[in-house]
Amino acid sequence: MNGIEVRSSRGLFLLTILTGSFLLFLVQPMIARMALPRLGGAPAVWNSAMLVYQALLLGGYAYAHRLAREPARRQAVIHIALFAVALLWLPLGLVDMQPPSDGSPIFWVPWLLVASIGPLFFVVAAQAPLMQRWYAISGNKGEPYALYAASNIGSFAGLLTYPLVVEPFTALQSQKWLWSGIYLLLMTLVAICALKIWRVSGSLFASTAPEETAEHIGWGRRLYWIALAAVPSGLMLSTTSHLTTDLMAMPLLWVIPLAIYLLSFSIAFADNQRPAYWISRFAPLVMVVAGSFIFLQSSKAALNGIVASLGLLFTVAVALHGEMYRTRPAPSQLTAFYLMMSVGGVVGGLFCAIIAPLLFNWTWEHPLLILAAAVLLPKISLIPLNRNDTKIPYVMAGFGLLALLIGVFGAVSEPDNISVLKVVLASVVITLGALVAGFRVPFLLAVAGLLTLNGGYYNAQLSMDGARMRSYFGTYTINATETGRVRWLTHGTTMHGMQLLDEPTRPISYYAQNSGVGKALAKAPDLYGDGASIGIVGLGTGTLACYRRPGQRWQFFEIDPLMVEIARDKKVFSFLEKCAPDAGITLGDARLTLAEVPRGQFDILALDAFSSDAIPLHLLTREAFDTYGRALKPDGMLIVHISNRYIDLKPVVAAEAEANGWSAALRQDSPTQELVDQGARPSVWIALSRNPQKLTQLTGQLDKTKSSYYAPDQWLELKSSGNTRAWTDDYASVLPHLNFWKNQ
Repeated sequence: MNGIEVRSSRGLFLLTILTGSFLLFLVQPMIARMALPRLGGAPAVWNSAMLVYQALLLGGYAYAHRLAREPARRQAVIHIALFAVALLWLPLGLVDMQPPSDGSPIFWVPWLLVASIGPLFFVVAAQAPLMQRWYAISGNKGEPYALYAASNIGSFAGLLTYPLVVEPFTALQSQKWLWSGIYLLLMTLVAICALKIWRVSGSLFASTAPEETAEHIGWGRRLYWIALAAVPSGLMLSTTSHLTTDLMAMPLLWVIPLAIYLLSFSIAFADNQRPAYWISRFAPLVMVVAGSFIFLQSSKAALNGIVASLGLLFTVAVALHGEMYRTRPAPSQLTAFYLMMSVGGVVGGLFCAIIAPLLFNWTWEHPLLILAAAVLLPKISLIPLNRNDTKIPYVMAGFGLLALLIGVFGAVSEPDNISVLKVVLASVVITLGALVAGFRVPFLLAVAGLLTLNGGYYNAQLSMDGARMRSYFGTYTINATETGRVRWLTHGTTMHGMQLLDEPTRPISYYAQNSGVGKALAKAPDLYGDGASIGIVGLGTGTLACYRRPGQRWQFFEIDPLMVEIARDKKVFSFLEKCAPDAGITLGDARLTLAEVPRGQFDILALDAFSSDAIPLHLLTREAFDTYGRALKPDGMLIVHISNRYIDLKPVVAAEAEANGWSAALRQDSPTQELVDQGARPSVWIALSRNPQKLTQLTGQLDKTKSSYYAPDQWLELKSSGNTRAWTDDYASVLPHLNFWKNQ
């Protein structure tokens, strides 16, 4: 090849890899977004999706590794044929499968995704290592691993394009055709690359051009690569769980950890290794500092923990991926190297998405992965040491053991308090951790001591005492005051129900008598008579059951079987047992189960189905409101709970009300300190009805002169400003409604 042909050929392969990587990571948030209406918006949806992606990626890499052994022309024929077969799955979309009516969808979700996009994802996943291989055998010179670093730019672009450009401005139906069109473009580019290797190869059955003698790769080295890939992969998923549990199961938040994960490859596999070296050198310091935050559970500390977790993910991923690059084999073993990397990704995904939820009652996978990272970090010391001195390892082992003992002492002394003593002890442990960096076992002991000190011991006690529970839909903790008078349930870091044991039938927290839902349910006999039919979406601790009056018919709708167990256990929360022991509970996603109830079933339907501060998008779309309207009587009333720390949902519900012809009123309850001491909590509820007169019976004459944003403890008219587009199953964007920093 002459110089122009070489540059042209390299540009072609680079463009093909970038396009494939862009397509591969564009589909990930897109297909998960399509799946949300069937899955209740659970944060675990993304972890399940990532496990499927990693498994299909492994399949694609294994296929590329095996195909690379075939003659070049045969590779081209087989690969183009598979691209053509995958066309049968276009346009992109989900197959017609419904989730199980009861039980956990932990295994159903992966099957849904494999059946929907498996062949497409498989063949696109194979193109990155295969194009690098074709580049090497088509007569091009240069390091093919550099193409892998470049491919992550395409992946990064695909991830950011979806939440920032595609999702806010295009409907799902358009997104399906957009992806399908880019797939056809990729197929064309792969075909042109196939022509390149066809021209430089012999017959269909000829072997590829001779290369250097294949390097032998032992299983010890292979397992090392798998471990180096598994830990960042697992950390990426556990960090995602932190984000989506406390905010929203939405693509913008899904892609942040994955984008950081991909960025780490671009840095670690770059020709310029200086940035990767310096990040790896200071990774131990970042680890011991960030490790101070991961167990903190208050709402404000949660944000600090998220920031710390993202920083930790970035430095660990760069350090471990950089170590993979340092130990990479010759280009002749390129596909084997990527295969081991993909195996590691699946191992990390399997651990976080399947094994950990079944094995642990809390998100213990996150600290365990941090400990694994501590063992695998490159042996780079923060301070200059004479490693030839045989005494140094013993001294460092002593420092590591001392750090662990200090951590245990501080944790046992004050397990759940942040005190001056604990801050001092944490500073000592961090210093010792920085000192022993580069010595794997001593550093592991120091990190373990820090995690134990900063909440690890306290959280372990909660897990062992049975106060922690976990399901596919989240982690729950049952808390109580020292006196035992008050008991409450937290989901993630958000309180989701509270009971006074000396007044067990008095609704408190967000459901107190002065709240919007409290006003509506207490007035139900006046609005709809003694035989009113009440539906509640979201069981929680069962607090609302204590608004039930004789003659009323109540029905709860709950997606999480574990939540039903908690609410029905009278030794934990007794609202149901004391107030509505015979109330029906329908298990499953409310969008699906409400669609099956008889038309006009309910007089009042209360929507309180949000987990932690995450909101299931599919419960606030026009199609969802159509379902609610069908389940309600013509003059029925919908009560929606929109309290949220980070997202302003008032414009969303106002737009839905206008689009569906509902009248709406908002009540923002701000209890006095006296009421707070009695268990009340601030809350925001919206009442909607297609009968304006019925709404007025609840709210009284609305004051239309006051802003619904700044008039607490009274009903105010809620009108759409006209600036918010009503959400649908085909279109929904939360970007305009994020108010992330308002409580920080």
